[in-house]
Amino acid sequence: MTVLVDTNILIDIILDDEIWAERSLRAIRQAAQRAPLAINIIVYAELAAGYGNTAQLDALMVEWNVALAEIPREAALLAGQAFKRYRQSGGTRTGVLSDFFIGAHADAGRLPLLTRDVKRYRTYFPRIELIVPTV
Repeated sequence: MTVLVDTNILIDIILDDEIWAERSLRAIRQAAQRAPLAINIIVYAELAAGYGNTAQLDALMVEWNVALAEIPREAALLAGQAFKRYRQSGGTRTGVLSDFFIGAHADAGRLPLLTRDVKRYRTYFPRIELIVPTV
């Protein structure tokens, strides 16, 4: 079993967020004791905005012992369906599709997801196990 890590957890640590860095670092360390860690190409792309090249980002992944997991095709279908439900229920933000891909990947692969974005994942992917940083 692998634990999928959401972008917000890694950004908390990278940016040394005043409120979340310590909590997210503790949560990622605990998750790593439980199972191997992975991100998908969506998280990779979101992180890439802060790096000049793939070598820098790949070095960070090696340092944190985080693998790159392929998103199954089933997840693409689940992500599209969840995004459609979101829009039909009045959701207006268009920039959330990446979250739906991450949640769908966890759902399709039956992977626990380490995240701070509890509400959206519980709403649209209630089957996935969420690991949430605590105080």
